[in-house]
Amino acid sequence: MRPFPADLAQAQQEWSATYQQLAQRPGLTELRRRLHRLSTHVYFHPYWQHQRPSPAAWQELRDLGRLDRDRT
Repeated sequence: MRPFPADLAQAQQEWSATYQQLAQRPGLTELRRRLHRLSTHVYFHPYWQHQRPSPAAWQELRDLGRLDRDRT
């Protein structure tokens, strides 16, 4: 697995947790806004500045977010 910056990994983990919360309580504007902010942070993170991520890189980052959530 590639080494992602800590803040990018944290943002992905928060994104996954927020997505789960929104799935359980759809329609909450606060959660939708938070998900949008986190999506923007992850997608436009400086880590991707020189080259856009491959589908495999996105999958690794998503898996990292899910793994951390599953451990708790």
